[in-house]
Amino acid sequence: MPRHPASAARTATPWAAVALLSGAALAYEVLLTRLFALIQWHHFAYMVISLALLGYGISGTLLELAGGWLRRHFGAAFAAGAAGFGLTAVGGFLAAQRLPFNPLELAWDPRQALLLPAIYLLLALPFLCAATAVGLALWHCRGAVHRLYAADLLGAGAGAMGVVALLGWLEPARALVAVGALGLLSAALVPGLGRARPALPLLALGLLLTPAAWITLLPSPYKDLSQALAIVGAEPLLHAHGPLGVIDVVANRRVPLRSAAGLSLAAPDRPAEQLALFLDGDALGAVNRLQGAPASAAWLDWVPTALPYHLLAAAGTGAPRVLVLGAGGGTEVLQGLQQGAATVDAVELNPQLVELMENPLAAFNGGLYQRPGVRVHVGEARGFVTRSRARWDLVQLALLDAFSVGSAGLHALSESYLYTVEAFAGYLDHLAPGGYLALTRWLRLPPRDSLKLLATAAAALERAGVADPGTRLALIRGWNTATLVVKNGPLEPADIAALKAFCRSRGFDPAWYPGMAAGEANRAHRLPQPYLHQGAVALLGPQRAAFMDRYPFLLRPASDDRPYFFHFFRWRALPHWLEQRANAGAAQLEWGYLVLVATLAQALLAGIALVILPLTLRRRRDPPPPGLRWRVLVYFGALGLGFLLLEIAFIQKLVLFLAHPLYALTVVLAGFLVFAGLGSAAAGRIGGGRRVMSRAMAVLVAVAVGELALLGWLGGWLAGLPEGLRILAALGLVAPLGIAMGVPFPQGLAQLQSLAPGLVPWAWAINGCASVVSAALATVLAMAWGFTAVVILALGCYLAALAAWPRLAR
Repeated sequence: MPRHPASAARTATPWAAVALLSGAALAYEVLLTRLFALIQWHHFAYMVISLALLGYGISGTLLELAGGWLRRHFGAAFAAGAAGFGLTAVGGFLAAQRLPFNPLELAWDPRQALLLPAIYLLLALPFLCAATAVGLALWHCRGAVHRLYAADLLGAGAGAMGVVALLGWLEPARALVAVGALGLLSAALVPGLGRARPALPLLALGLLLTPAAWITLLPSPYKDLSQALAIVGAEPLLHAHGPLGVIDVVANRRVPLRSAAGLSLAAPDRPAEQLALFLDGDALGAVNRLQGAPASAAWLDWVPTALPYHLLAAAGTGAPRVLVLGAGGGTEVLQGLQQGAATVDAVELNPQLVELMENPLAAFNGGLYQRPGVRVHVGEARGFVTRSRARWDLVQLALLDAFSVGSAGLHALSESYLYTVEAFAGYLDHLAPGGYLALTRWLRLPPRDSLKLLATAAAALERAGVADPGTRLALIRGWNTATLVVKNGPLEPADIAALKAFCRSRGFDPAWYPGMAAGEANRAHRLPQPYLHQGAVALLGPQRAAFMDRYPFLLRPASDDRPYFFHFFRWRALPHWLEQRANAGAAQLEWGYLVLVATLAQALLAGIALVILPLTLRRRRDPPPPGLRWRVLVYFGALGLGFLLLEIAFIQKLVLFLAHPLYALTVVLAGFLVFAGLGSAAAGRIGGGRRVMSRAMAVLVAVAVGELALLGWLGGWLAGLPEGLRILAALGLVAPLGIAMGVPFPQGLAQLQSLAPGLVPWAWAINGCASVVSAALATVLAMAWGFTAVVILALGCYLAALAAWPRLAR
């Protein structure tokens, strides 16, 4: 006779298997972002992975179609799903990277669009396998829904933290194999396997011992590193990996590298020998050979970034104190020493890069980072400035995140808290009297980066109470870069005279300074129109709003609530750029935002198809109580949307005082998952009921609204705490939210088990599809209205679920 379901749940509940499999699946999801950043570009990784996660929705369809057979053979079916995840996680990615897909050709080559579904399918298979196994366990073990869901979330939280540690130890390709092996080990933990159990650890061991040649990553030939290595004489010199990326150093003595952004065509000197730096295959900068004193690097006085040093000298500020944000290969640090700086504080996010500069490359760069006066700080730039009490004569943002001008248009999805109004205000607060903030961007036509910098600086100055920001700003351009300087005080006639002399002697063009005549622009490097000067006049005058409204690119300053500085796309300009494709006009388009919108559209269409199919099948047999289908749709769809919307928004909100994007991702993501798991386990002990649901929702809304209101002030205060205390504070903020978020889903699923167990797979599919949609939706909403709006929408989703709960519970 068949055993009673509750008895089966007590004796054969696969707690450990579910936890390990969920951890492996979450680790695989995070790892895919790293892998695709290496072989393609992380902007398209966002698109591919979002669609691949629809495997969670497809699992509901599979459970609907074959649920009876799978439940009768639960142990074997769960093990097959877990083992399938392990094998397809490795095999699917290795097969996907061999497809001749180039995302940069999507606008021109329709064959590229045909390859996308194949990539989606290959990467969806692991998620389909894992989600089918976990969903089957939740459906099969009726009396243990809360505890199984808790194991699912706790395992996922551990996976989020574990994959970061794994990337600090293993190369990304080898980490992929390790994650696949975890899937095989989770299959071995399920009860009732019998003789097949010993084979699974052996298979996992075989996977771990896969030869390196079989799992070699194949970067796109269009990546900067691929292009550099294709040049005659290129020689890979050094390689380092870590959670923040893979660093490569390339030498070439036959075709010497010459990296000197904006170097004057009249420069009497040229850079010495250089080594090329790459992060995840994208150009990051160069390491300069230094033999002797820094003053020997005279070419650094002939680039636009030397302007603030000349202005400081004109004001009588000798031996300035300099802060370089984004030290990288040290070009700006070397420039500071070459210009006679007394001290240079160099802030660099990536510890592997600092280690390379201080050890294997020290002989080449002349021990730059160990020179007297140079102080290297490993950390996130914005967080360093927030916590520091020092003041500098010059704060300089290095040109690192945009070194590869060829990737222009793909950075729209990249959040950057370095270029927000609040960030500029913080930099200005740390300037000494008469000091300068200097920022350099690549020059693109029509201009966008440089004009947006100007608009952001003007907004920051106005926020500080400066009535006429134009009196403190100066903008110059060379043949491929533009440099903006912001003074802590009005620009004096001596400053303007020094700027004119600097531009005249080096062949640079002034674009703005107080009192500048239009005829002074566009002389050395002539453009059809003096675009930068015209834009500066408009942005610093009374017609700013009208100019920004009619400009073909979005110039609205970024804020901490909308930290998308690189988002320039405007829908009104799309027809024009598409018409210009034959004339390479499409190369000017901001494709990153279109990728995001396409991702959202595809996720919506695929999600609807995956939800409608099980619903149609359910109508044909064993119809549930009238109206229950739509209550299930609202309840589980709202929970899927709300959970991820709130999670993403708070990751972004807390990144500022955690002051490290890696901490924000791992600590906040893992915190939400772990505390949600604890909330699920606690709700299982307390029992179901409307009172528990109502209290959980009330706590969630009250805490989220309170933290949202206080986070601006609280974040600034917490930023001054030591690192460990900031992490604990972040977990303290996440804890009540996570615990409350862990209650509704298992409560609803347990209720559905008793009302209409046949709808459980459909509920699983709805929740999975809604989660996928919410990932892209959160970014679209944040770019348009900010993360505060995302939080409000998430809370609205939870309130919608609460409204559907009494009807679901009838």
